Amino acid sequence: MINQTWEQIYREGHEQKYPWDSVVSFIFRNAPKNIDRSKIKILEVGFGTASNLWFAAREGFDVSGIEGSPTAVDVAKEKFRSDGLAGDLQVGDFTSLPYDAAIFDLALDRGALTCVGKETQKQAIDEIRRCLKSGGKFFYNCYADSHSGYRSGTYGPDGVRLNSTEETLVGVGQIFFTSRKDIDYFFAKGWKLHQVQRREWTDMLNAVGNIHAEWVVIAEKIA
Repeated sequence: MINQTWEQIYREGHEQKYPWDSVVSFIFRNAPKNIDRSKIKILEVGFGTASNLWFAAREGFDVSGIEGSPTAVDVAKEKFRSDGLAGDLQVGDFTSLPYDAAIFDLALDRGALTCVGKETQKQAIDEIRRCLKSGGKFFYNCYADSHSGYRSGTYGPDGVRLNSTEETLVGVGQIFFTSRKDIDYFFAKGWKLHQVQRREWTDMLNAVGNIHAEWVVIAEKIA
C-alpha cells in the first residue's frame, strides 16, 4: 500500500518542518488530563518527516509512528537525534501495525490515509482502533469529495483518482476523495464520532475558483 510517489518527493528534499495547527489543537484538547505526559502515548500513521511527532515529543509525550517512505523516516530520525528527542519511528504498512492492542491514548492521520483507496483506509482505521485504548481519540484529516481535484484526473483502483490536474494536488500521486457516506462506513463499528467537519476555501485569484476541501474528524474508540 506504500505510495512510491511520496518516497520520490522526500528524496527530492521535501520536508514539513513544523506541526499542523489542527494537530496541535487536537493533542492539547484530547490528551488525558492529570497524567504525566511521559505516560501518554501518541501514534501517527504516515508521519512524513515527523513534524507532528517532533512537536509532541518536545512537549513530553511518548510518541510512535509508521511511515511508508524510508527517506522520510531517515530525515525524521535525524531531526529527533539532533534535538535529543526519543520516539519509535518505523517504516511500515498502515494496515498491519507492529503494536500491541489498546496501548495508545491518541492517534493521528494528517493527510496520509487519503493517499490510499477506500478498502485500504478501512483496514488501516480498523488497525488504529485495535491499537487505541478504550476511550482513546483518533484525529482523521483527509481530502473531501467537494475538492476541485475530484473533478480532474482519472479513476484508479479502490476509488482513488490519479494524475490530478488541480493546482494543489499536481504531482502527489493517487488521492481518495472521501464522502460523508465513506466516513460513516469507516467509523460504523466500535467508534463514537465527536466531530465531523468539512472545511472548504476557494481560490478567488484562480479563474475557475478552485475549491480546497477536507474533512477533520475526531472519533473515540468504544467497546
